[in-house]
Amino acid sequence: MSYTPSDHLAEVLNSLPTKPGVYLHKDAEGNVLYVGKAINLRNRVRSYFHSNVDSIKTLRLRQHIADVEVIITDSELEALLLEMNLIKQYQPRFNVRLKDDKRYPYIKVHWSDPFPKVTVTRRMVRDGGRYFGPYTSVWAVQQTLDLLRKVFPYLTCDRVITGQDERACLYYDIKLCNAPCIGAVNQEQYRATIKQLMDFLDGKSDHIVRGLEQRMAAAAENLDFERAAEIRDQLKAIERITARQKIIGPDETDQDVIAFARDDGEACVQVFFIRHGKLIGREYFMLDNAEGESDQDVLQEFLTQFYEDAAYVPKEILLPAEVEEARIIEEWLRRKRETKVTLQVPRRGKKRELVQMAAENAHDTLAALRQQWAADRSKHVTAITELQEALKLPTPPARIECYDISHTQGQQTVGSMVVFVQGAPQKSDYRRFNVQSATNDDYSSMREVLARRFQRYRDTLAGELHDPSQIKPRAERPTAWAILPDLLIIDGGKGQLAVGQEVLRLFDLGGEVPLAALAKQEEEIFLPDRPQSVLLPRRSEALYLVQRVRDEAHRFANEGHRKRRSKVGVASILDSVPGVGPRRRQLLLKRFGSLEALREASIEEISAVPGIPAEVAAAIKSYLQ
Repeated sequence: MSYTPSDHLAEVLNSLPTKPGVYLHKDAEGNVLYVGKAINLRNRVRSYFHSNVDSIKTLRLRQHIADVEVIITDSELEALLLEMNLIKQYQPRFNVRLKDDKRYPYIKVHWSDPFPKVTVTRRMVRDGGRYFGPYTSVWAVQQTLDLLRKVFPYLTCDRVITGQDERACLYYDIKLCNAPCIGAVNQEQYRATIKQLMDFLDGKSDHIVRGLEQRMAAAAENLDFERAAEIRDQLKAIERITARQKIIGPDETDQDVIAFARDDGEACVQVFFIRHGKLIGREYFMLDNAEGESDQDVLQEFLTQFYEDAAYVPKEILLPAEVEEARIIEEWLRRKRETKVTLQVPRRGKKRELVQMAAENAHDTLAALRQQWAADRSKHVTAITELQEALKLPTPPARIECYDISHTQGQQTVGSMVVFVQGAPQKSDYRRFNVQSATNDDYSSMREVLARRFQRYRDTLAGELHDPSQIKPRAERPTAWAILPDLLIIDGGKGQLAVGQEVLRLFDLGGEVPLAALAKQEEEIFLPDRPQSVLLPRRSEALYLVQRVRDEAHRFANEGHRKRRSKVGVASILDSVPGVGPRRRQLLLKRFGSLEALREASIEEISAVPGIPAEVAAAIKSYLQ
């Protein structure tokens, strides 16, 4: 397939350096489409524009490339680090990425505190805490902690521990806290308990079990049968956890075993976590944009993204195949671990069996997920068909937009727009609106939100009409604003419906965009020019769909309102800190976003923000504490 780059691109390609570095492919609007690294920037970047490219993904990518930016680095390792940071910053749509933009949950032990608590977090910071994970579900974390707390009681309250409190809380009575607040244990004893909990999470359970067994026997011998029964229950809790663990190798073995499965563009990676010779956990991770990528590239992208945020790097990582930049990745991991890390592709023996086991698990997981997706798609088709029939829509509502408003007595009002395509959320098209009109009137707020949404549509359409060469088929239009919904749902009743009709008439879309309002109390659907509301059958897929859409709009609006309210709270608090003016406050808000995130940050992280001196960072930390 012949391809001729534009004059500007041809000029860029001719001026590329032959040094190592990172390159960014950008579209006409300056959006980053893809970030890559190269030992030789000139050769690598020019390869995208060869006439004999056989990668479908590359062919699709270069159709959108309008410019290329390169950043020269001193070494391949620097290029790797820069590439990872830029991918995290820009989330380019053509890069292979760990699915979802969320962080995975970890168990955090606040070890730097005098009396450490144990919490669940998605954000790791260098504050002296110890992290264990990741887990792919919060449910799995909570289940683990519920059992561990019976064995290693830990604090969950916010009391200042002096040992002088008159009474402990209920958790002491039910054996889920050992009450350092009343001096039932001192600091040394409490920290010893938490140290055992960390050892257990690290896979070092044998000495803990032996110690408990000895204490149980001693209690029984002293006729303290109540205490012996308590220790027996603790041993049973440990047994429930360790029953899921297998002894894989010698006690000192510390490994991650990685393998993956691919099918029809989907990629599922399975990781086995082996600590001190025991398989203490396994998790799977899905990858986006893996279609058209080689197995080697998929594996390499996973390694860099997964270990960038990993709480722990083992000394050995077992892989199903070689990766091209193994030496550079090993050097990067060595710096993170501060001792040698080996990437190994075992050819025979126990290690090879472990990789094969991980691969089989990845295949089974992917097959199960695909069955689930197929079932969900079937339900989505049914829901869309039922909704079209019930609301007498001209076409199946393949694209549904839903709007909601959230505020506190008219303050920090946020409107949400969520989009479902073929019955599933399309989060890339979600949008929030910070409502400008300071009012406690939901109708006025909804009017502003809808007007701004359809003004964006009109502006996009005007741009295409101004330059007909820019007109694209509906499916290829790049933004949420450019596509009209097949059904527009407003959370509310007849009043909100009237607002929607008013805005659609204003933009001459009254006959083009089907409109409905969903009242929560009876799940009534109000339609224009229909005197009676529509009640969908209680067990219908159509009702489940509109409820999911409405609930998602409600969640997204509330989340935006909380963030906006939190930023206002941060701003008002920061105004009281010496040395923090409007400019520095703005920098801190942009970097941390919320009071909670700023409070968790260390002095080093705060002072790392450009324009925040160390003494001001210390003042902020002291003030917030």
